[in-house]
Amino acid sequence: MTIQSLDPRVTRAAIPQENETEMAPIPPLDQLESYEVFHLETRGDHPVHVGSLHAPNPEIALLWAKEQYGRRSRTVSIWVVRTEDISVISVEDADIFATTPEKDYREAKGYRVGGKITAYKRQNTTEP
Repeated sequence: MTIQSLDPRVTRAAIPQENETEMAPIPPLDQLESYEVFHLETRGDHPVHVGSLHAPNPEIALLWAKEQYGRRSRTVSIWVVRTEDISVISVEDADIFATTPEKDYREAKGYRVGGKITAYKRQNTTEP
């Protein structure tokens, strides 16, 4: 019996199928853990997610993150977090963030000073 494939080149090659083996589940620790990498370009910035990587432990993940993501742009700090340790509130649960809409005083848009600033600039601008 030969290997049958969706790729016609493999089927045409008439490669003999040695033995049919069952697909077994992957044993634990057969694969490397997945880590998410965040980095800071300058002090005071917010961390930005720059990518993912696979590593055997957090120390190696930090080293590989430095080599992979720290050399591409200016970097002052790198954070590495196991992907399974990240928790998320899904979009379907967005109603938990719903609060009363009368909180404009907490945001800059609540202060309507644009007109006052424009009037001040006009008043203090001397035209030659």
